[in-house]
Amino acid sequence: MIVYNITCKVRWNILGAWLAWQLEEQIPAIMATGLFDDHRIYRLLEQEEDEGPTFVMQYHTSSGERYRQFLIEYAPALQEAGWDKWGDGFIAFRTLMESV
Repeated sequence: MIVYNITCKVRWNILGAWLAWQLEEQIPAIMATGLFDDHRIYRLLEQEEDEGPTFVMQYHTSSGERYRQFLIEYAPALQEAGWDKWGDGFIAFRTLMESV
């Protein structure tokens, strides 16, 4: 299984609206691509939260090919939507993992 992992540190002043957007718009849009089989969202604990909490969104897919298709066809527009809506209100980095 391939896991597309997005880690976001979110500023306190947008937290409620950003989290609602993730749950109601962004995650459903990513899942609607049909390229991921499951997803999870976590809040990291025992982290420095002076600037805001950190969240991890994980999207599970069966193959690297499906992940690459997502990167080419959907990721740029979805990432741009986040930057257009929230600007520098959050910092995100992405990693790719494989279950062993």
